[in-house]
Amino acid sequence: MFTPVILAGGSGSRLWPLSRQGFPKQFLALDGQGRGSMFQCALARLDGLEHAMPLVVSNEQHRFVVAEQLRLAGRVSDKIILEPMARNTAPAIALAALAATRNGGDPVMLVLAADHLIPDEQAFHAAVMSALAHATDGRLVTFGIKPMHPETGFGYIQCGEAVGDTGRLIVAFKEKPSLVLAQEYVASGQYLWNSGMFMFRASKYLSELQRLRPDILEACRSAFNHAEHDGHFLHVPAEHFALCDDESVDYAVMEHTDAGVMVPLDAGWNDLGSWAAIWDANEHNADGNSHQGDVMSVESRNNLVQAHHRLVATVGVEDLVIVETKDAVLVAHRDKCQQVKQIVQRLQVEQRDEFINHPLVSRPWGHYDTVDRGERYQVKRITVLPGESLSLQLHYHRAEHWIVVSGTAKVVCGDKEMILSENQSTYIPLGIKHSLSNPGKMPLELIEVQSGAYLGEDDIVRFEDRYGRAGT
Repeated sequence: MFTPVILAGGSGSRLWPLSRQGFPKQFLALDGQGRGSMFQCALARLDGLEHAMPLVVSNEQHRFVVAEQLRLAGRVSDKIILEPMARNTAPAIALAALAATRNGGDPVMLVLAADHLIPDEQAFHAAVMSALAHATDGRLVTFGIKPMHPETGFGYIQCGEAVGDTGRLIVAFKEKPSLVLAQEYVASGQYLWNSGMFMFRASKYLSELQRLRPDILEACRSAFNHAEHDGHFLHVPAEHFALCDDESVDYAVMEHTDAGVMVPLDAGWNDLGSWAAIWDANEHNADGNSHQGDVMSVESRNNLVQAHHRLVATVGVEDLVIVETKDAVLVAHRDKCQQVKQIVQRLQVEQRDEFINHPLVSRPWGHYDTVDRGERYQVKRITVLPGESLSLQLHYHRAEHWIVVSGTAKVVCGDKEMILSENQSTYIPLGIKHSLSNPGKMPLELIEVQSGAYLGEDDIVRFEDRYGRAGT
């Protein structure tokens, strides 16, 4: 028996424009198999293993995405730890270990990233059971991936002598190498890819962190002790967690511990960290192309083309990545996919909307899709799930007009309450308290037309909110 810890706080910037700050890659379906998001696949991969309810560590801004994807996967959980800002894997795992030992327990934790592809689940299960034996004996276990080719985008683990039937001592961790060095690593047979997956007893990790990086543990313990649980999420306070160094578990612990063991894993692992990795993992047609959506191809080879909203046609091109979304198009050479991160950095510096969200934005009550926008107007298509409601709120800079497309809307506007059905509408004046809910059994869809001098999402003053969002 062990406790899975799913780390779901990454940004996935190299998979822009599909992965964005508000909806990063772990919440996307990227394997092309229709099995749900990467996060949901990480949970499903545990089926068949005896384990406790998973602990999830994610970012505060993604809390409702996590909760909804857990619900859709049939795995509703109140063990969701929310970081106010990213501080890398060493602090994230420390928070999970503190939560796991809070009531006197001391489970073995299986630490998994939420965004890995592992096709051979039988081999994965076998490696986990091997690692469990080592972790039970007090070892800090990491999983090493048998290299399929010389890869410059992964770190490597240099293997030492055998430990029992399945483990190897860790000689050294190596940073992402040059191509020449990667070729030497693979040819030697002594190096495996660093998977970023771990297994150890919670108390053992905390004691090694105390010995090697007591500053990180002290900051995490302070943040954890001041955290608030609202029945759904454990909210870690920013003022305490901000004092923690940004450090990976490899740098903080695994590279310095004398209790480390590596367990090999040969299960088709891929971290899907770039568009080139997506092309590698997907099925190809006779021309080596991987197509998704409405794509036409003429004399084009070895391309990854994803069309999400319109026809994309290619003629006479090779080795390209083309990803079309509603508001952005990426065209890159497959060998240069790592440099997509530079585009994301520019978008962030210039404070472009394309850095943060898709036009389709998830909310705890449903989602909205931006249809059109101009200097003083914005049009959205809003979907409210059955039984859900938006907060009681007002806006100082915009008025709104709601037109029901399908379903039933319960609207509060000032001191009036009304029920609207298909083709009916209402007007929400600037500065008036209002709310919207779906009392029906089917999704409510409506068109919202905003008009005013400022149309930003931060022009919301909340008075009542069932989801506990800021500003209430």
